[in-house]
Amino acid sequence: MKVFVTGGTGAIGRHVLPALRDAGHDVTALARGPEKAAWVSAQGATPVEVSLFDAGALEDAFRGHDAVANLATAIPASKDAMRAAAWATNNRIRTEGSTAVVDAAIAAGVARLVQESIAFTYPDRGDEWIDESLPIDPPPGIDSVRAAEGNAQRFTEAGGVGVVLRFGFFYGPGSAHSEEFLRAARRHIGPVTGRPSSYVSSIHLADAAAAVVAALDAPAGVYNVVDDEPLRGKDYARAVGAAVGKRPWLYLPGRFALLAGKKSEVMTRSERVSNRAFRDATGWRPRYPSAREGWSTREMVDA
Repeated sequence: MKVFVTGGTGAIGRHVLPALRDAGHDVTALARGPEKAAWVSAQGATPVEVSLFDAGALEDAFRGHDAVANLATAIPASKDAMRAAAWATNNRIRTEGSTAVVDAAIAAGVARLVQESIAFTYPDRGDEWIDESLPIDPPPGIDSVRAAEGNAQRFTEAGGVGVVLRFGFFYGPGSAHSEEFLRAARRHIGPVTGRPSSYVSSIHLADAAAAVVAALDAPAGVYNVVDDEPLRGKDYARAVGAAVGKRPWLYLPGRFALLAGKKSEVMTRSERVSNRAFRDATGWRPRYPSAREGWSTREMVDA
């Protein structure tokens, strides 16, 4: 396929471009500035500089492509994630940006759209498994996820194939959150938000990239993309510590994060999310079944 990628120089995009190339696809990617354009070219893709919010320019850029993967985001750092204001840029991308992308894709005659979304918008369900039948309940400040998913549905209703990928908590080389966690782990601090028994549904960036490739053959719909075994918060923190040979002495911010109330829900909910629907639809399987295996790789520490 001929695939246009937005967000191709971001955390997941830097894994997606080579994954698409290795799968034999012809890739074009949005790149702002000469440095990012040079990186895109080095991946065997064609860089295009265009605004994510300019539907007319996007239409011209998308014309002739079989699919668009809208992976543009601006997720704030962990230390800022509890502030609703920190999500402002990301919210604009998910509302105005996704609207422009879908308008342009429809006008350009693109057949397929893959829209990045997030799995940590589900309500807290404790130990229960969560699948796509459970309605999302975005925490305050990030309800723009509804707009992005709604635009993908609008694309399907217009005659295309819209695929929404609800990714778990990203980790892996290139993730700013991973770097923060490793710095804490080296000081014997286990990164835990909320109750240590709460579940964290994560996904290694390499597995997320493979899911984007698999989504090019998926039926229209919404899919969770997480690893096979969500870990409890304390076990996740221990996996991070094991990556640098340090056992956590403290687990922070722990239950203190719960004191922030609704502002902290994006980080403190227990979400044991299932990937069964996407596995069954595409045959995709994560290389790393859980964060234990993913954090133990040498590339995590050396990145």
